[in-house]
Amino acid sequence: MITAAHVLLYSKDPDADRAFFRDVLKLRHVDIGHGWLIFQLPPSELALHPVDSDAPAPAGDGSMIGAEMYLMCDDLESVIASLKAASVRCGPVAKERWGIRTSVRLPSGAEVGLYQPLHPTAYDLA
Repeated sequence: MITAAHVLLYSKDPDADRAFFRDVLKLRHVDIGHGWLIFQLPPSELALHPVDSDAPAPAGDGSMIGAEMYLMCDDLESVIASLKAASVRCGPVAKERWGIRTSVRLPSGAEVGLYQPLHPTAYDLA
């Protein structure tokens, strides 16, 4: 039986990005030692999309599936405002058929997606 999913984000500055997830996003975590924090994620969903021919190559020998990570919210405008108050830069806002999206710049310079879904969600199914 599957009990959970573990998402890996590769960072050029993992200490700064860990501090961001801990101090700015305030995600609960466990400290497994030597600066390694494992964060509890909010309820999640999984969607499978077709691969574009120019999609980035996944890690390893190429057999691992590629992934993008989007954090979800109920009110994108208010989340962007709270991030701005914490001096966090977000990307441009765009309305897609599936939601209203932006990106959040991490201290390492990498970005994660953030969106307010306009589609039915699966993360709260009983």
